[in-house]
Amino acid sequence: MILHLFSYGAFFTTVALTYAIICLGLNVQWGQTGLFNVGVAGFVGLGAYVSALLTTPHSAEHIGGFGLPILAGWLGAALAAGLATLCVGWLTLRLRADYLAIATFGFAVVVQLCLLNLQPITGGALGIAFIPRPFAASAHDPARFGALNLAVMAAVVLALYLALERLGRSPWGRVLRAIREDETAALALGKNATRFRLQAFAIGGAIMGLGGAAQGHFIGFIAPDNYLPMLTFQVWVMLIVGGSGNNRGAILGAIVVWGIWALSASAIAAVVPADQQARTASLQIVLIGVALCAILLLRPRGILGEVRIVSRHLLPGSRLRQRLPHADRR
Repeated sequence: MILHLFSYGAFFTTVALTYAIICLGLNVQWGQTGLFNVGVAGFVGLGAYVSALLTTPHSAEHIGGFGLPILAGWLGAALAAGLATLCVGWLTLRLRADYLAIATFGFAVVVQLCLLNLQPITGGALGIAFIPRPFAASAHDPARFGALNLAVMAAVVLALYLALERLGRSPWGRVLRAIREDETAALALGKNATRFRLQAFAIGGAIMGLGGAAQGHFIGFIAPDNYLPMLTFQVWVMLIVGGSGNNRGAILGAIVVWGIWALSASAIAAVVPADQQARTASLQIVLIGVALCAILLLRPRGILGEVRIVSRHLLPGSRLRQRLPHADRR
């Protein structure tokens, strides 16, 4: 019984951490830079399929690709999604935010339709199965398999969190927040707003592609129906609930919202008769909407709101301040 609970807990947390990776990418775009990306599902799906095609061995029984190592697939997914966001951003970031939202949504629709119709490459509606899973040799032991995958996902999330935190506190990150708060002031200081936005947009898209690849390899199967607009809605709710602009909030929001989603699915399966479950599945969306409304009413900035970063050179007692003559310390 304990092993079963541990296996389920490891599975639940691992999936939540894959969503946390996607949330961190959206936080770079929206939370740090103010870029309204409503095509998250497209970038996630692109990353998942690129990694699957790179790593799944081809055979007569199933769609496959080059049979490369999983790490190569993850890097390829991040690169492909980053290049896609770079192209979309280059075409739209000079325009108003409304056009960026329309363009990203259109990109997500195009990706989903391509995945559905390019059957010789993507498998069409049937998707791609037999995707290599990390530590597949331990799959016969669910507890060990879950623990190893959880450790890998936790390491990836931790590495991304530390890297993004360092970027956020760097001059580059301060420029992004300056552009988000007052683009005119940033331009007056000689900052190229379009270039910085494009960089942030591409980095966020690459992280989303990595999250999609990690999720696909952990589950072992992907299909076009996994990358509908509902995925974009889920990720946005995760970021808003956790706290936009806060990397810890993005991770916490992913875990909380995924918990609501998973627990509501289990409750529906336990209470509702099997022949009626398809009709009541929309209750999950209702619960997510209720959670979002509650957070917006009680904590408009999310569970962990954005922490305002002040340069250490302006803080009392900083080295720069300590070097000033006594008469200048007043």
